[in-house]
This record gives sequence, structure tokens and C-alpha cells, in this order.
Amino acid sequence: MEVTIQKVILCAVADEPGKVAGVPTFYARDEESRQKKALYLSRILQGAVHDLGDGVLIVVKH
Repeated sequence: MEVTIQKVILCAVADEPGKVAGVPTFYARDEESRQKKALYLSRILQGAVHDLGDGVLIVVKH
């Protein structure tokens, strides 16, 4: 029997502290760096990236 995690926010990538709480959060100052970190994290965690706007990206598992 295989156990999988589904429908969960795995982590967030934000431009400044205080915008995200409750999940592991990575910080990057510029948009290019945020996009790159989110892409790498999505590949590592086998998730999908969603842009919430206002400098916040989340990596989710569908």
C-alpha cells in the first residue's frame, strides 16, 4: 500500500517576511530569483507552482 500526500501547500516563496505564515517559506528579493527558487522547489517536491500575486508564489501538491 502506497501513501501519498495530496491537496496541500508544500511551501511558499515570498519577497519579504510577514506575507506568508503556516508553511515553510523561502525569501527572494527579485522576481527572477523567486521564479527560479519556486521552479527548483517544485521539481524537488514534485509539486506545481502558483503565483498568488504581491510577490508570493506557492508550491502545491494536487
